[in-house]
Amino acid sequence: MSARRRFKGVVTSDKMMKTVMVEIKRTYRHRLYKKVIHSSRKFMAHDELGCKIGDTVQIVESKPLSRKKRWVVEKKLNVFEEPVK
Repeated sequence: MSARRRFKGVVTSDKMMKTVMVEIKRTYRHRLYKKVIHSSRKFMAHDELGCKIGDTVQIVESKPLSRKKRWVVEKKLNVFEEPVK
């Protein structure tokens, strides 16, 4: 089993060349106060698959590719399709 971290998230920006912004949402309960907390993080990921905004993807940790990119899109899990008007 690989020791690399893997996350599932949604593509929020595809305006860069071969790079997408992926948002990872996490929901957890506070230990003391038991309140449900929603948090999210955004990662820049290298994209060879041509992902679009709204696609659900799996990203995997990699060696540093640039100053901010340390993740690579491993596969598309769900392709976002806009509703027909």
